[in-house]
Amino acid sequence: MIEPQGPLPPEIYWRRRIVAIGGAVVAVALVIGLIVWATGGSNDQPSTAAASSSVASSTAYSTEPSDPSASGEVSGGGTGGGNGNVAAGAPGSAAASSSVPVPSASSAAPGPVPASGLCPDANISVVLYTDKPTYTTGDQPVFTIVTTNAGLTECTRDVGKAAQNVIVRNLDGTRTLWSARDCSPLQTVNNVVLKPSQQVRDTITWSGTTSNPGCDRPRVPIAVGAYQAIGKIGEKESAPITFNVVAPAQP
Repeated sequence: MIEPQGPLPPEIYWRRRIVAIGGAVVAVALVIGLIVWATGGSNDQPSTAAASSSVASSTAYSTEPSDPSASGEVSGGGTGGGNGNVAAGAPGSAAASSSVPVPSASSAAPGPVPASGLCPDANISVVLYTDKPTYTTGDQPVFTIVTTNAGLTECTRDVGKAAQNVIVRNLDGTRTLWSARDCSPLQTVNNVVLKPSQQVRDTITWSGTTSNPGCDRPRVPIAVGAYQAIGKIGEKESAPITFNVVAPAQP
């Protein structure tokens, strides 16, 4: 390095040189820093623009109306307030379309359930009684039909005249002599709610004469002998019972 020349001491000149070099270094550092900052700022701008573009794209997608068929399902089965419609293009419409469930056939609310279902034949018992074990020719036997809910739950059964029947046969059951349904004009329906073990009783009076389906043949008094009878509620039959018909006592 060149030795300083001048009237002042050499130390003074060295100090001035050091200060000048330091100032030059600081100036160069500032220039480099400005260049780096400018370069970094220009690199950040594309990233910011890309982010803005991504946000804009996402917003445009979320505000597009959903599939017409799906939106129709939502508006038709909306569960919120109002009419449940979501306007196309409104913010959050796509989210609403995806978050509101569309009721399926399996999730549809069931219709009203009756207080009690119909009693099946397996859940009822039918028992038939006569008012006497032996009748005289010309008497009119009175049959009593007892219907019982033999199940464990409450149920409904028609026990009216339209559902009742009493059938009288010969003793071995091979020939029908009379049926209450042949000539009866009564077709009343009586639906009764039966609790478990609850019974309903009704009576049918027989003229003691024969009959046929349609009641289009002459009816004749039944002959002396032993007979069997069964009671029915719908298709549910009772066990057969027996009774006798005897001739009037001679004076």
